[in-house]
Amino acid sequence: MKLSVIIPARNEEILIEKVVLDILEELKRASISNEIIIVDDNSGDSTPEIADRLAAEHHSIRAVHRGAPNGFGRAIKEGIDNAGGDVIVTVMGDASDDPKDIVRYFRSIEEGYDCVFGSRFVRGAVVSDYPLHKLILNRLANAFLQVLFLTGHNDLTNAFKAYKREVIESIKPIESLYFNITVELPLKALIRGYRAASIPINWYGRESGVSKFSIRDLGRRYLYTSLYIWLQKVLIRDDIKDKGK
Repeated sequence: MKLSVIIPARNEEILIEKVVLDILEELKRASISNEIIIVDDNSGDSTPEIADRLAAEHHSIRAVHRGAPNGFGRAIKEGIDNAGGDVIVTVMGDASDDPKDIVRYFRSIEEGYDCVFGSRFVRGAVVSDYPLHKLILNRLANAFLQVLFLTGHNDLTNAFKAYKREVIESIKPIESLYFNITVELPLKALIRGYRAASIPINWYGRESGVSKFSIRDLGRRYLYTSLYIWLQKVLIRDDIKDKGK
C-alpha cells in the first residue's frame, strides 16, 4: 500500500520545512511507500517557494498551489484530489502532530481498519501546551458529538486522521470549506459503518507562527456540519429499514 500525506499550509514559512522533512525521515525509517503533498493555501509569505524547493529536492514530495479564496477544507480537498495513495493521512503544517503517529496510523490500516482516529484524550496520549480555553471548548464539542452519534471516539474534531482511499471516495462530495472538514470526514465514515481504530497520539502546541483557528466562526460551522450529517445518518438508517421490509 502507498501512503499519501496531505499537509495544508497557509503562511507556515517558519515551520513547514521541518514538518515535511521530519515526516519524510520517519516514513523512510519505517519503509513505507509514500508521497507527501504540500498544499499551499494562498500563502502570502515564502511558503510556496519552500514547498517548490522541497518538491525539487525530493521525488516523493509534491507542491500544490491554491489561489483565493483560501480555506482549510478547500486545501484538504485539493490534496485529496491530487493524492494517489491507497491510504490518506491529513496532517497539520504547524508541527503539532507527531510523525511517529503517522506510522502507527498506517500500521493500523494494514491490520484491517478502514480509518484511524487519533485521540489526545486517552491513556497513553501526550499533550503539550494546549490552551485552556480551547481545551474546554474541545471537550464540550466532542462530548456533544459523542452523544449525538452514539460513538466512543472522543477527539473527532482533530484534523489528524487516516482513511483508506475507498472510504474517502464513498463519502464524497465533501462539502466543508473550512476547519469543519475535520468533523465531516470522520462522521460521514462512521455513519456508513466503516471500522475505525482509536489510538493515543502526541500533540504539541505551536512554537511559532500564527494559528489559523477561529473559534467564533468554527462553532456555527461545526454545528451545521454535525447536524446535517446526523440527518444523513437518520436517512441511511431509514433506507436500510425500508430495504429490509
